[in-house]
Amino acid sequence: MKQGEVGMNLTEVLLESRLVAIVRGISREAAQAAGQGMTDGGIRLMEVTLNTPEAHDIIADWRARHEGKAYIGAGTVLNVQMAKEAVAAGAQFLVSPNVDLSVIEYAVEHGVEIWPGAMTPTEIVAAYEAGARVVKLFPMASLGIPYLREIKAPLNHIPLLATGGATLDNITDYYAAGAAAVGLGSALLPPEALAAGNDEHIAACTRAFVEIAKIKH
Repeated sequence: MKQGEVGMNLTEVLLESRLVAIVRGISREAAQAAGQGMTDGGIRLMEVTLNTPEAHDIIADWRARHEGKAYIGAGTVLNVQMAKEAVAAGAQFLVSPNVDLSVIEYAVEHGVEIWPGAMTPTEIVAAYEAGARVVKLFPMASLGIPYLREIKAPLNHIPLLATGGATLDNITDYYAAGAAAVGLGSALLPPEALAAGNDEHIAACTRAFVEIAKIKH
């Protein structure tokens, strides 16, 4: 199935690039500069959360503008209906803050990559056993690096996308503690750059993270 093959490739893209950009709560206009800057900076996976106004339009815009440079996903996917609408808008992968087995089942059946959010060992294993090939560890800003390191010891077979709290100063600690990839939000999008539509500034911020992610820790 062709769509399923795309999904498989996206896991490979995630594990190779080791970064996902997360955009939340910005305008459709600001998303143009954000998308341009992030793709120019080398980001290959970008998601817009579905609790962002005009999220579906942003997904469609990004697909049209950045096809071939970046893959576009939907975040904060809380139920199957939201998943269906996101895919219809052009989302190539889905991300959630929680483990909803029906959403995972829908994604697996339709060949769409999904990285569900989990916090506890029970949730992480449940998501993985349900078919998620990468599980998002969330909220990392609250859980902290020691938690990631400790949970990877028994669950080293499950790739974790550590999301929350990553900055240029600490992202190497995320990788060193066992994160297969890191989800990045505000660190990539300085408010002043967004306000000014300065995609070059955003590209420079993005490039710094992309360079660090290339270094194997």
